[in-house]
Amino acid sequence: MVRELTHFIGGKQVPGTSGEYGDVLDPNTGRVQARVPLASREEVEAALADAEAAQREWAGWNPQRRARVLLRFLRLADAERDSLARLLSSEHGKTIADADGDLQRGLEVVEFAAGIPHLLKGDFTDSAGTGIDVYSMRQPLGVIAGITPFNFPAMIPLWQAAPALACGNAFVLKPSERDPSVPLRLAELFVEAGLPPGVLNVVNGDRLAVETLLTDPRVGGVGFVGSTAVAEHVYTVASANGKRAQCFGGAKNHLIVMPDADLDQAADALIGAGYGSAGERCMAISVAVPVGEETAEALVAKLVERIGELRVGLSDDPAADFGPLVGADALERVRGYLDVGVAEGARLVVDGRQAELPGNGDGFFVGASLFDHVTPDMRVYREEIFGPVLSVVRAASYEEALRLPTEHEYGNGVAIFTRDGDTARDFTRRVNTGMVGVNVPIPVPVAYHGFGGWKRSAFGDLNQFGTDSIRFCTRTKTVTSRWPSGLREGASFVIPTMG
Repeated sequence: MVRELTHFIGGKQVPGTSGEYGDVLDPNTGRVQARVPLASREEVEAALADAEAAQREWAGWNPQRRARVLLRFLRLADAERDSLARLLSSEHGKTIADADGDLQRGLEVVEFAAGIPHLLKGDFTDSAGTGIDVYSMRQPLGVIAGITPFNFPAMIPLWQAAPALACGNAFVLKPSERDPSVPLRLAELFVEAGLPPGVLNVVNGDRLAVETLLTDPRVGGVGFVGSTAVAEHVYTVASANGKRAQCFGGAKNHLIVMPDADLDQAADALIGAGYGSAGERCMAISVAVPVGEETAEALVAKLVERIGELRVGLSDDPAADFGPLVGADALERVRGYLDVGVAEGARLVVDGRQAELPGNGDGFFVGASLFDHVTPDMRVYREEIFGPVLSVVRAASYEEALRLPTEHEYGNGVAIFTRDGDTARDFTRRVNTGMVGVNVPIPVPVAYHGFGGWKRSAFGDLNQFGTDSIRFCTRTKTVTSRWPSGLREGASFVIPTMG
């Protein structure tokens, strides 16, 4: 039976009225499991009007009261962990264990945002001048919009929504139409936790919905995660319309393997970080850089051995290491890049197209692939594949290895595996990327730090979550205050000073 999904506006499910729908597929079978309405401009504008009206009351709640809503939401979401993970897995294709991790990393940011009474404290200077005090306060932007991708349908909506709500904003979410059911359920749980209706609205849609959010004057800030081309477009249009924007794009994350590294540890890290979630992660490691031919030969041998042990399975198979890709277009793209790599002269050591795959052939499955002898001029090195494909680029020296991620157009994440502290310290200081792991393959920071890439992986000055998210979701107002003492000084025509 095909489920009929809705929008979530004003604290309740609202059927679509545009007459336009998208199909939500089961990646395991390729069959349609739900239909999602695609909002018209008028439907998005109605959600924004509802959010703008509800935000006024919500902003008037004191920070501790808002924090209690987040804490109640955490309890409700935790009670539904299993069903949420299963629902997410069924629409995305990642394993249930991986889906639970998706949810967990989102909930950790909600936990961080529940500390909003402390995070919103301003500065105060007593007697900055004679009888004059100066203090600052942070106030909400009003309405913030979030445009989130298919690959993390729980984590990234929570990364964006939790700080925005904690700061007293209303939030309008436009999730991916590929897997919208979990974002819709999370919105319901927020209302069950005590969030006033309308403060969090979810509108499903396509480009029309996005363009409406980017141009409507009621939106004060926009968060986006997706491809670099779209991230740059969203940032440009939002900025041109006077909005604050933080937009995160593509990646080509490298893992440098030094000759002194524990090669078993490095190989295990590459297998998990390269092939987990079928490579559909913006922080996936897609380039292995062994330093020296001896290191390269030994590492490739270990990778081939481990790839042979991987199990591609249905997303609800507890024995599966990873499941299907999200859709037929993703499968076609990955297969196309394998053809491109071979044509460019890379050696396809393991061909995932030949893997033994589950099901009856209608799911979007591809096995793990491994390229060796990839060079920086090849498309499979320059471009983001977003699938279970790992490329080995051999480096003759540490300096050559360091240059690869430093000079790549993307600068999301990078890792180095070594036993040498001097090398690790030099690498972390010199490499030109936003997030660095030392013997950690996927360096996604904890919730009270900040997530953000450099170069063409990110557009905007502030990171996701951490204290940067509080800065993004608020404006600073500074007050200079003096209470009359009864002494009249007369008019002054020079610029005020505090001397």
